Amino acid sequence: MDKTVFKVTSIRDNDNRSYWKTKSFSEKIEALEQLRQTVFGYDPSSERLQRTLTVTQLKKN
Repeated sequence: MDKTVFKVTSIRDNDNRSYWKTKSFSEKIEALEQLRQTVFGYDPSSERLQRTLTVTQLKKN
């Protein structure tokens, strides 16, 4: 999906149905995912689990 172009149109626009009929299933799912991330404020950098790294010295017996 090309994320460089963003167009806002009227909800009553009749071309909307014909536009989405030309799109593949995967393109529709990608658009839906982008909308979901926009609505819920998804930020991949803050949604990751925090991991810490600890370096320890092994005891020599």
